[in-house]
Amino acid sequence: MSRRPRASTRERAAVLDKTIPRRPREREKKKPVAVRDTAVVDSIEPRRRRSRRWLVVKIVVGVVLIGSTLALGGKWLLHQSIFRVQHVALTGEAHETAAEILSVTHLDAHPAMIDLSATTVQRELGVYPWIGSISLIKRWPNTVDLAVHEVAAVAVAYDAQHVLRFVSVSGRNLSTAPRSTNMPTLVTTPASLATTTWPFEGLESAAAVVASQLPVAFASQVSQVIVDAQGNVTLQLTTPIKFFLGPATNLNAKFVAVASSIAHGTFVAGDIVDVTTPSELSVTGPSPS
Repeated sequence: MSRRPRASTRERAAVLDKTIPRRPREREKKKPVAVRDTAVVDSIEPRRRRSRRWLVVKIVVGVVLIGSTLALGGKWLLHQSIFRVQHVALTGEAHETAAEILSVTHLDAHPAMIDLSATTVQRELGVYPWIGSISLIKRWPNTVDLAVHEVAAVAVAYDAQHVLRFVSVSGRNLSTAPRSTNMPTLVTTPASLATTTWPFEGLESAAAVVASQLPVAFASQVSQVIVDAQGNVTLQLTTPIKFFLGPATNLNAKFVAVASSIAHGTFVAGDIVDVTTPSELSVTGPSPS
């Protein structure tokens, strides 16, 4: 018996390729491209923009409301008793009592620290002529340091009622002065300028300025500082001799001329020495009686 040779695997595969018909490959189906409807897009975009605007508005309103709430809450908190003035350290007062100062500034009413202003306190203390300025320091939560800086009296003058008053460098009427006060007396010429009003502020404060700068060399010899309506100043000495200074300018040079004249000059009672030009002095004798 004869045997047929067994076919190889490659041969069997070739036979199968010939006998089994191949199915054609299906073409890949392309996914349809979505086409956006322009009408739908046009309606969606405005809605998005409106939504964004509303979101911004809501955020802004929320921030404003939160800020207002915090501000009101903070204001309420700062007006509670713990943040009200409880202690005042007062220094510098000499012509006013502590009670007067605390009363006129309302510090004795325990104001809120947040409402306290140095400018307001300065204005309220303006009723006291001796007080020139103040320094105010807040020490939270409820303490205030108040330093009062008083002005100095540089001369005296009689008011319209012939009451002697202290005068500051600005010509301000400070308070009643004892008649024994050893200071130069401010006088107006003509004397009628001082009969109804206080004449030593404003232009006439030149007299107070001169009085405040009199040098030690001869200040004790000056009995009066006389000022006219134009602001010209004359020194009346106890000798009696007068020195006409003119305007209250170039005072250092004029004072040197006055001191030199007192030390080396020979004058008679009633002489008037003109030192408006310090390098060129002129002397006018007493007016004939």
